[in-house]
Amino acid sequence: MRITIDTDRKTVSVGEGAGAQSHPLYAKRAFELVSDLWLRLSWVQKYSYTFTWMGRPIIQHPEDLVRLQEVIYFLKPDVIIETGIAHGGSLVLSASLMKAMGRGRVVVGVDIEIRPHNRGAIEAHELFPMIRLIEGDSTAPEVVARAASHVRPGDKVLVILDSNHSLEHVRKELEAYHRLVTPGSYIVATDGIMRDLWDAPRGEAGWKTDNPAQAAREFVAAHPDFAIEQPAWRFNESALDKVITGWPDAWIRRRG
Repeated sequence: MRITIDTDRKTVSVGEGAGAQSHPLYAKRAFELVSDLWLRLSWVQKYSYTFTWMGRPIIQHPEDLVRLQEVIYFLKPDVIIETGIAHGGSLVLSASLMKAMGRGRVVVGVDIEIRPHNRGAIEAHELFPMIRLIEGDSTAPEVVARAASHVRPGDKVLVILDSNHSLEHVRKELEAYHRLVTPGSYIVATDGIMRDLWDAPRGEAGWKTDNPAQAAREFVAAHPDFAIEQPAWRFNESALDKVITGWPDAWIRRRG
């Protein structure tokens, strides 16, 4: 697809020749087109690798983090289970929101390898008393059982999947953890943007179908009590209605 941005004429055009479609530079459609392109470029440039949350690196796009905090604030889960720890920033984000709300008991982080320097930094963090770390394959029955052991009867549970992003692994995680998700809450299959980056630098051709978004679609097709449902915006004084996200088709809501 050819996109032409002409700041002199104040237009954004898609296509070539007689078939090209032109949009005013400051129109909603132009913003969406440029945002999609920016999102791809930002991934290539590792833009999401430039942020921390309360001192710990958090490798996500800012909009996804803000949308996530909206959900956590209004859902007020008692337990958040996250697969994929990396530097621990996401665990600290979830714990900090629980602490600020005065609601929520524990954030459970699961990773196949917790590197010693990351473990040390997380354990030294002031919010570590609210965090539990589990090292092991996130789909192994004994690891799933350890994560589930932190859930008490009546708890509201949110699950975020951010470990191995292959179709096969995410499908296994969805099958392993969806039973813990309470009605009205979500299991979130992050980083489906891979499907749009298969032809980008650092991308892989197989990502076109081998990605978390595909896993999410296959999962909901087999589980009618779940649906892919982007959380509603709690505030919007614009004409915009499309998220700028690295998590397409990520939000899988349990009905009820």
